Amino acid sequence: QVHLMESGGGAVQSGGSLRLICTASENMYRDGCVGWFRQRPGKEREGVATRSKNGVRAYAPSVRGRFTLAQDKVDNTWYLQMDSLKPEDTAIYYCASKRIPCELSFETTQYTDWGQGTEVTVST
Repeated sequence: QVHLMESGGGAVQSGGSLRLICTASENMYRDGCVGWFRQRPGKEREGVATRSKNGVRAYAPSVRGRFTLAQDKVDNTWYLQMDSLKPEDTAIYYCASKRIPCELSFETTQYTDWGQGTEVTVST
């Protein structure tokens, strides 16, 4: 099992930026798929951004053009750069991973490893 830990959450005003960091116990750059998910108040967990083992990235329509997922080749980390934040981005954000075989997917059931979450609050 890969152990994951998120950091970088916090409170920011609308239009601001935050950078979330996921630190893994193992290097997942070529060995699996990684992603960021969020759970907004009263909603189910949803996919935000994901990267396949081949480097292909996908973003949810609600964040496309504002959020960017990046993964470090050397360190066991990946990031979610969040710009132009909106109040509706307020949520608990989770990083997730799955070793190969895996697919580019927003299905939570694919991912076997999850962090404990970091809270993001965007105020008007």
